[in-house]
Amino acid sequence: MLTPRLKTPAGACDTHMHIYEDRFAPAPTAAFKSPHAPVSAYREVQKLLGLERVVVVQPSGYGFDNSCTLEAVAAMGSSARCVVVVKPGASDAELAQLTRAGARGLRYYMFPGGVLGWDTLEAMAARVAAYGWHIQLQLDGRDLAQYEALLRRLPCDLVIDHNGKFMEPVGTDHPGFKTLLGLLDSGRCWVKLSAPYETSKLGPPHYADVGMLARALVKANPERCLWASNWPHPNQNPQPSSAAMLDLLLEWADDEVTRRKILVDNPARLYGF
Repeated sequence: MLTPRLKTPAGACDTHMHIYEDRFAPAPTAAFKSPHAPVSAYREVQKLLGLERVVVVQPSGYGFDNSCTLEAVAAMGSSARCVVVVKPGASDAELAQLTRAGARGLRYYMFPGGVLGWDTLEAMAARVAAYGWHIQLQLDGRDLAQYEALLRRLPCDLVIDHNGKFMEPVGTDHPGFKTLLGLLDSGRCWVKLSAPYETSKLGPPHYADVGMLARALVKANPERCLWASNWPHPNQNPQPSSAAMLDLLLEWADDEVTRRKILVDNPARLYGF
């Protein structure tokens, strides 16, 4: 595996990755075949990248069954948190138990394979806010402007995935990107600097079209930016290098103080490390 050039500070956190185990059955709603990506394989990535903390995100392929994610968090211990997917009818007892197990967010995935719809968002945000959770949202960033009023009404923090995940290249003057900057300015929203390969048309090594947006996000509001590997880079062929994903921070954030905020301070505050 490629060794990263960036030397991570103590307490560095990967805020978005997935664990897949072949012994857990995919949901009927799964949009693609899951890889086998166990905790043991991720530990090698953690070691290589110098990451001490991690947030395991429930994969869309497992639907409402959080068993694999929760098992992974239990195995990783106090240095791990998770983002889960729960049914709208989940009981308070279930939410409390998930909180004790490390859950800090509820995932909304607005692409094929997602199982929670916009019609449930406001009510579910009110439910999970009582447990200190946030809403983690992955959508086409070009649609952000139309949902801005709803997102600003949410009674909990909001985390936007993958640099806003603009499914076609946009400029910093795009209404969706301006909405994202405005949400960050609200003090209730965060954005993950991650997975540029999912939307870039220019591709590696710099993913310059997405990198331009990432740099603008960091420049505008470094206190609201997070970094993530998106390991094991599901449904990507060829597989990107996790070390290369970390090294993009050398391009997106200009100095060590800013990178420390993104890697250590911001996730510690959001996830309660």
